[in-house]
Amino acid sequence: MTKTLYLMRHGQTLFNQMHKIQGFCDSPLTDLGINQAKLARAYFNDRQIKLTAAFCSTSERASDTLEIVTNNSLPYTRLKGLKEWNFGRFEVQDEALNPPLPYKDFFKTFGGEGQSEVGLRMEATILDLMATAAGENVLVVSHGAACACFYRQVTGQSQLPIRGIKNCSIFKYQYADHHLTYQDLWQPDFSQLDNK
Repeated sequence: MTKTLYLMRHGQTLFNQMHKIQGFCDSPLTDLGINQAKLARAYFNDRQIKLTAAFCSTSERASDTLEIVTNNSLPYTRLKGLKEWNFGRFEVQDEALNPPLPYKDFFKTFGGEGQSEVGLRMEATILDLMATAAGENVLVVSHGAACACFYRQVTGQSQLPIRGIKNCSIFKYQYADHHLTYQDLWQPDFSQLDNK
């Protein structure tokens, strides 16, 4: 059976707003983040996409985003395998301390994960859940760097289709025969939210 995976980044958080490195650590959605998630909900509604299964990382920013997108109408499962990159001792530090891209194994030296570890973890988790998920349209809410590592792992491409993954961006993949194929990326237009 062919299924569609909608892999999404969470809405803006307090640490995003403060330019803090946010991996395994967590912070709440901002008001803007909540409105971004509502915009993502409109993406599915406008295209009449009926989501049949939903999953997210164990971070509250991901589960809160998922609940807004689905309007609390779909049961979901939280999985540790969908968590953001573990940045080790760089967690909650200023983003200015990030090394130049690509990070590769930089954070392993500081108790975190390497890029390939994140990609393999995400791929294994998502392939498992896609194999058992009900229906045709599966929503997974995860994180920016984790989504990027997953894209690299699945496509074999080192460069993303865009520069910078906005909050609530949605990657679309086709799943068949325990294999995922990248199809598209939706980047939301937040200009209508500027004054909210």
